[in-house]
Amino acid sequence: MDYKRYLITAALPYANGPVHIGHLAGCYLPADIYTRYQRAQKRDVKFVCGSDEHGVPITIRAMKEGITPQDVVDKYHAIIKDSFKEMGISFDIYSRTSNKIHHETSQAFFTKLFNDGVFEERESEQYYDESKDIFLADRYIVGTCPICGNENAYGDQCEKCGSSLSPEQLLNPRSALSSAVPVKKRTKHWYFPLDKYEEWLKEWIVVGKKDEWKANVYGQCKSWLDSGLQPRAMTRDSTWGVPVPLPDAKGKVLYVWFDAPIGYISATKELTNQWSDYWCREDTKLVHFIGKDNIVFHCIIFPAMLKAHGGFVLPDNVPANEFLNIEGEKVSTSRNWAVWVDEYLKDFPGQQDALRYVLCANAPESKDNDFTWKDFQDRVNNELSAILGNFENRAFVLMHKLCKGRVPPLHSDALNDADKTLIQEIKNARVKTETCLENYKFRDGLFEVIDLARKGNKYLQDNAPWSLAKTPELQIENQKRIDICMHLCLQLTANLAILLNPFLPFTANKMCKKMKVVERMLDWENAGRIDLLKTNYPLLAPSLLFRKIEDAEVAAQVEKLRNNLKQATSTKMDTSTKAPENTAPVTIGTTTEPIADQPVIPIGKPVITIDDFMKIDLRVGTILKAEKVEKADKLIRLELDMGTEIRTVVSGIALHFKPEDIIGKQVTVVANLAPRKMKGIESNGMILMAQNGDGRLIFVSPLETADNGIEVR
Repeated sequence: MDYKRYLITAALPYANGPVHIGHLAGCYLPADIYTRYQRAQKRDVKFVCGSDEHGVPITIRAMKEGITPQDVVDKYHAIIKDSFKEMGISFDIYSRTSNKIHHETSQAFFTKLFNDGVFEERESEQYYDESKDIFLADRYIVGTCPICGNENAYGDQCEKCGSSLSPEQLLNPRSALSSAVPVKKRTKHWYFPLDKYEEWLKEWIVVGKKDEWKANVYGQCKSWLDSGLQPRAMTRDSTWGVPVPLPDAKGKVLYVWFDAPIGYISATKELTNQWSDYWCREDTKLVHFIGKDNIVFHCIIFPAMLKAHGGFVLPDNVPANEFLNIEGEKVSTSRNWAVWVDEYLKDFPGQQDALRYVLCANAPESKDNDFTWKDFQDRVNNELSAILGNFENRAFVLMHKLCKGRVPPLHSDALNDADKTLIQEIKNARVKTETCLENYKFRDGLFEVIDLARKGNKYLQDNAPWSLAKTPELQIENQKRIDICMHLCLQLTANLAILLNPFLPFTANKMCKKMKVVERMLDWENAGRIDLLKTNYPLLAPSLLFRKIEDAEVAAQVEKLRNNLKQATSTKMDTSTKAPENTAPVTIGTTTEPIADQPVIPIGKPVITIDDFMKIDLRVGTILKAEKVEKADKLIRLELDMGTEIRTVVSGIALHFKPEDIIGKQVTVVANLAPRKMKGIESNGMILMAQNGDGRLIFVSPLETADNGIEVR
């Protein structure tokens, strides 16, 4: 379909703290790259975002800091907005959900659904803090995580091990507001009947988006749909948020995941009076950039809301990224294990593009990736500086030395095969990069740009114009060869600026200034041309595009991370509220005894604690594909459907099973095993097997068919 306009959104960040580099890598940087590319194509595009200011984490932050929720959002909205601006995230508007226009828009949306009879009114029992006289949202309830034993897990998630939880799963639950043991109390809420939209969602996603959406997005959506959808409450008991616009709803607000995505609509309204063109016309392409933890909300709940309301376009694509870990560990804001963007900007002034480059080159597009400061240093020094920066600097140095600081003529009649090949490579780079950007493959697109610089370096090295200048007896002929070489290198440099602009805008602008050209040259239609710089045009003197990252800087950042973790851990130990000593017993199997009284019977290996066992993440997976690994008698490469992703695991079972005999078999997978390369293949997990007395292996499989990705406990 030929779209007339593009509406691009990036997930609304919670205004309860600064943004970290995991946020950038997850959705904001890819969204900005895509937007800048669309603008370079001269397309009608709007890029909207804003602070989500009604989440429960905000009220918890306010409670911890002894201030009001409004104080919290005012403080962090400003920090987040400034961080995005400094990093070159080029929103057309960065709004906030506390704005009047957002309250009006989300309330009008709710009222339309209510008047149409969409909602189901229900009473249910929810946790209540009697001492504070308040209903507790999931995040207001803390307790011991049943998976890893973290004593400060929230009622919806454990930030230590990342497991999704419900308050009922917590051991020794207590109120985050008062430490009191919560009780159940009846309350009324309005539910969105998600189950009634299940068949429509299956048709829209499973049939319509299977070949368009990324595998991780489609897989997670299909897993939800296969498990069956249930009605979800769209209101909450709280005093902070958008009030429910009904006369009998005092003390109730819209569920944050109801009002937050509507923030995209209200921000567009705030941006332009023509907002309905972008939201209500079928020739608009709507693209949501998010992290993988928001897939279900943007691909199932929000589209169902839009469908129920009517009159809105649906998302064409939702290119969600996976998570970015830090130095081998998951990002944890509570443990301060993160690289905060505002702090990076202070520690590395003027180095925005260095971070943009590394986060894009190492983007978690299909699986979780790891950011390390050593890798940051290596990529900046050995790729960005040594390949791209080196080529651009050599071209400028040699142009000033061999061509009097001006663009030399091309001498088209004297081009050799190497010259013609380079010209074609410049044209090819535009096509390859464009294809990657159109298909949300930003990491591959950036590689194509760097690869063009790499080819430029080789061309320059092969021609060695500095050597030609040393033979005065062939001065006329050699100068023609020098002119051709330098002319093409300078035209390649101009093309690099255009292709780099979506990825590294600060660098592209710096290159334009050095070439003394206006930014209009960065329009995408100019990519692939070799007449961008006119003959005899003077260019500025050479200067380095990038500086190298020093060892001491890397060491300081690693030490900073460790110190932050120590401080956060010691603070939590000093200030966390202890659970009452007379806690309820824990049920293990069919016995009901305190954990300490359970007998431990060693079988064949050293005794471990329950905490050790809880670190293992066991999941059910189905073998989709199996094939022998070349030159490895024992290894089979497996592709496993893990519910939310397709995962590769290499297993040493080839002597016991034929690959074709095990396809479709369900297996138990150690899902959090560190990746390991085997015969050049990265294995991400381990399947569990048992071994009979005769040495024969047996699959450890569920007794009944289980949903892929379900946890084994």
